Amino acid sequence: MRDVTSSWKLSELQRLFVTFWTSVPYLYLPTSIPLPFFSFSFVPDSQHVATVTNPLPAAFSDLLPHFLVEPDDVYIVKNKPVTLTCRSTPATQIYFKCNGEWVHQDDHLIERTVDPATGLPVMQVMIDISRQQVEKIFGLEDYWCQCVAWSTTGTQKSQKAYVRIAYLRKNFEEEPLGKEVALDQEVLLRCHPPEGVPTAEVEWLKNEEVIDPSADPNYHVTADHNLIIKQARLADTGNYTCVAKNIVARRRSSSASVTVYVNGGWSTWTGWSACSATCGRGWQKRTRSCTNPTPLNGGTSCEGQSVQKSACTATCPVDGGWSEWSKWSACGADCTAWRSRECTQPVPGTGGKDCQGLDLQSQNCTSELCPQSKFSCLSVSRPTASGPEDVALYVGIVAVALCLLLLLIVVVLVYRRKKEGLDADVADSSILTTGFQPVGIKPTKPENSHLLTIQPDLTTTTSSYQGSLRSRHEITGKFSVTNGPLLDPLPNGSHTLHNGKLPSDPAEFMNRLSAQSYFKTLPRDTANTSYGTFNFLGGRLTIPNTGVSLLIPPEAIPRGKIYEIYLTVQRKEDVRLPLAGCQTLLSPVVSCGPPGVMLTRPVILSMDHCSDASPENWTMRLKKQSYEGTWEDVLQVGEELPSDPYYCQLEAETCRIFTEQLGRFALVGESLSMVAAKRLKLLLFAPAYCTTLEYSIRVYCMDDTQDVLKEVMQMEKQLGGRLIDEPQVLLFKDSYHNLRLSIHDMPRAHWRSKLLAAYQEIPFYHIWSGSQRSLHCTFTLERLSLSTCELTCQLCVWQVEGEGQSFSIDINIAKVTEAGPNENIALKLMNTGRKGPSAFQIPYLIRQKICSSLDAPCPHGADWRLLAQRLKLERHLNFFACKASPTSVILDLWEAQHFHSGNLNQLAAVMAEIGKQEAMIFLVTDGEC
Repeated sequence: MRDVTSSWKLSELQRLFVTFWTSVPYLYLPTSIPLPFFSFSFVPDSQHVATVTNPLPAAFSDLLPHFLVEPDDVYIVKNKPVTLTCRSTPATQIYFKCNGEWVHQDDHLIERTVDPATGLPVMQVMIDISRQQVEKIFGLEDYWCQCVAWSTTGTQKSQKAYVRIAYLRKNFEEEPLGKEVALDQEVLLRCHPPEGVPTAEVEWLKNEEVIDPSADPNYHVTADHNLIIKQARLADTGNYTCVAKNIVARRRSSSASVTVYVNGGWSTWTGWSACSATCGRGWQKRTRSCTNPTPLNGGTSCEGQSVQKSACTATCPVDGGWSEWSKWSACGADCTAWRSRECTQPVPGTGGKDCQGLDLQSQNCTSELCPQSKFSCLSVSRPTASGPEDVALYVGIVAVALCLLLLLIVVVLVYRRKKEGLDADVADSSILTTGFQPVGIKPTKPENSHLLTIQPDLTTTTSSYQGSLRSRHEITGKFSVTNGPLLDPLPNGSHTLHNGKLPSDPAEFMNRLSAQSYFKTLPRDTANTSYGTFNFLGGRLTIPNTGVSLLIPPEAIPRGKIYEIYLTVQRKEDVRLPLAGCQTLLSPVVSCGPPGVMLTRPVILSMDHCSDASPENWTMRLKKQSYEGTWEDVLQVGEELPSDPYYCQLEAETCRIFTEQLGRFALVGESLSMVAAKRLKLLLFAPAYCTTLEYSIRVYCMDDTQDVLKEVMQMEKQLGGRLIDEPQVLLFKDSYHNLRLSIHDMPRAHWRSKLLAAYQEIPFYHIWSGSQRSLHCTFTLERLSLSTCELTCQLCVWQVEGEGQSFSIDINIAKVTEAGPNENIALKLMNTGRKGPSAFQIPYLIRQKICSSLDAPCPHGADWRLLAQRLKLERHLNFFACKASPTSVILDLWEAQHFHSGNLNQLAAVMAEIGKQEAMIFLVTDGEC
């Protein structure tokens, strides 16, 4: 490239510039390096001339240099020097600077080219770094180099390249150690490689072959180079070596021998052999072998006996023997005499031979033994012998026919008499025939002989309403049930409530109610909804399999009013129930309505709760949703006031809410200590059919209420699951500890768990809040062969630092047609519906008499207070006392408690103990019946 030289006088600044650059080490005249663009020479007359070297084209004279290649970090292996390269464009000069000092210009290898695309000059510079240069500052700091490029516009610096001496020490800091492990046990082999630069890479060898964890997932190499064998197999027995390597060398650790042993296990006992003696005392034995599994690689042998013997006695065979011949019979009509013998001395037994020969002999008696000739014997008249027998047969047939005819006449007369004795306008005879039965107690007064003993008529299904019907002797004020206004056809064409539901189409009823404002927020779920039409006679709504029911007592609905009332269990995902602090949902969310109906006395809403039987550990509140959608506390259990419109009677598993206002309710509890606990229901389900190697067990942990159980049973029925063990109850405490689930004692030879952790956990708040649906864990198991059908294991469910439950699973997954416990549960739950045609156990007429007799205070205490005491309801006396008819409220509560298991005999015994016979509350005359 042509040099362009120009001369001018230097100013004072230029003189300082020249003085600075000429003082830099390794700058030698006349080139005056590292002045990149000018060469200065001093000429006569004190004039200085600057010579420009490698001028750039005018179009690129204002560009800064940029690096095409920058030096990279390198390692010096042994004594071989390394080369650093730097390339830049447009550049007129490039020099290296190492550890802050310029590299001598003679150590640079410079190469100049021109970029054909841009026409810019490209300059490449290389230097060599030796081991000695690096070792001069070894230990003080890292050795680094950097190149600087110049252009006409300015300079640029490259990145720093660090030069290090590579090495790898010989000794491992930690080497693997040999082990003996049991089958399926986890194995950990440690390895800490030698110190080196760069850091050594580690690989593992098994019997001199590289282990690839991606190909065999049973192996895992940790970040700190340790080898983990997750479940030791017999094939994992071998010698393991840790290998460390980098660019300098390759080091091997000492080999570690891993031996996987198998402890022996007994097979099942064989059946008992046949007795060694065919007759008399002998021996029989059974055996087992140490082959389940067979001990291998030094595993322990089985302990115990492999043969068991037992004494036996074989019954000897008995050959039969004939008894003596009997005497000859008299000569018969056929002139033949007979004699017989039996094989009874002895009777053949235990494989003995039967008697040989004839057991019956005959001989002709036509000679001296036969009184008549053979002809006369054969001509004896048979009608003479058979005539009396035929007459007796005919007489017996005629006698039986007369008896049947007489019995039929009596039945017809009794039936007609009963039909004429009943009042013509009584629609449901069960109201008069239902009463108390005797309970085996001895009456103290003769009047008790009039106790009603007629069984209730449980076959009628006419109506669930029962009014105060009167007998024919009470003509005054009598009303007709069949023609009265109360049972006139309703506007929709339906009449009375049958078995708690309308006879009309359920879908039609739901669609009609959905058009009304109070029902718009309810789901159209007929499985969890019950509804019906009610008048002043009251009734009952029950949602099967949920434990939820609504009792509407007589006179709760004003006379002349007819209400369409519904009852439904809300799904938890449809309701936003705000909970704070330690609060938890203890019951299902139940809606009954319509909310705006007017009631003259409280109805009783019954639903399950899942709190423990220690109310002192809880503060329980009844929440009700307002018309605006907000939830309000309307009652604190145990602190009710008689004037409150709500009252709660809490039992062990059920709460009964007295309310005069219908709406949406829920029972919420707040724990007062960490001892407070909720009852959880634990259920185990598994597929009813399994055709693959994988087999899943689902464990549900849910609130112990029937509505949740019903939901899980229905969901598992759709999934094709079957219940594999009886449900169990677990008390879950407010201790902030999670619920853990684990599986144990699984036969490793046939099954393995695909769960990597030792247990699964359900967070505490997911369970405690009570708002989560269908909480469950799934254990995925894998059988090693499709022929494996037996599964035996132990499944444990426990709360950390709390109680636990365990399930012993012993199932045959091939028996898919076998009935599971869930079918029995479903059958049992289906019986929670209403029994009989009536809504109440106590007939309406007898109920009215009981109330009129016990409501009035009695100086001797034989009134409603004694009835409450006998029924163990004395803790609610203040609540009963504030009602217009305390006896009626007591009977309402008895009806709600004993709807499914009510025993009128027990109630009759209580009434007899009270001794109110003078009120004639049990008397029903023959005319009334």
